[in-house]
Amino acid sequence: MAAHADWSAHPGKRWVSVARRDGAGWLAQDPAPVGDPAALAAALLAGAPAVLGLDVPLGVPRGWAAGRPEPGFVEFLRGRAGDARFFAVAPGLDAVSPAAPFYPARGVRGMTRAAHAAALGLDGAAALSRWCDRATAERPAGAPVFWTLGANQSGKAAIACWRDWLAPALAAGAPYALWPFHGAGLRALLAPGQLVLAEVYPAQALRVLGLRLAGSKRRAADRRAFAPALRAAMAGLGVRGAPGLEAGFGEDAAGEDRLDSLLGLLNLVAVLDGHAWDGAPEDPMVRRWEGWVLGQRAMPR
Repeated sequence: MAAHADWSAHPGKRWVSVARRDGAGWLAQDPAPVGDPAALAAALLAGAPAVLGLDVPLGVPRGWAAGRPEPGFVEFLRGRAGDARFFAVAPGLDAVSPAAPFYPARGVRGMTRAAHAAALGLDGAAALSRWCDRATAERPAGAPVFWTLGANQSGKAAIACWRDWLAPALAAGAPYALWPFHGAGLRALLAPGQLVLAEVYPAQALRVLGLRLAGSKRRAADRRAFAPALRAAMAGLGVRGAPGLEAGFGEDAAGEDRLDSLLGLLNLVAVLDGHAWDGAPEDPMVRRWEGWVLGQRAMPR
């Protein structure tokens, strides 16, 4: 079973697409609200082996992790259950520290990522980013994990995912395997009674699928125009279903979230069926602390 959840700090913007393998390939369900993530994980475990993609950071930058006592990200995150200080977003640089790295709570004149990095004891703004966040020949840079302001940020989604679900679940012994920390080959992690979690992004899925969406995924008309190309890509992967695609997944604002959940799902299917890379760079900090984006082969510049 494969599923991808389009994540957000706001529960109403979280949508998941699920597909089950059958004799004819994969049958995808229409996107549905994520709801309680622990309940979603339990439902997927009932059909294990299963993998759940999340478009939320799974990992932290190497410079920040270098002084940590834990052996890796999984152990670190397990220890953050109930750690309110770590998840509090600092209102100013005077409140930023390695123990409270998320910043800023709101816009402040003159704030910079370089100043944020300095407050964390890091050498320059680039040190805020993981390798997989940095610009490649294929795409611009993504936002640093601990940055929480603006449209191009993932820090708030990371807080919501880690604080409200993943850290407590790991502390309680949930049978989750986090890729690539538990193993750099995703397919090798699939096992009965275990749910594999992987960082997956719709923008990377478009590259894996060889597609380009003209216009904006926020407009239903553009989503409808994109449907034939996406349906052809689905056929190439042996994926059926998702009838809402031709209608642009609705006229409401959540249509883009439903589309993103399907894109992430198709990225997972491509990896699971061997059409895309399921590995991560042979770098110890990537595999222990930083993590990687599933299907990404391009290295940082």
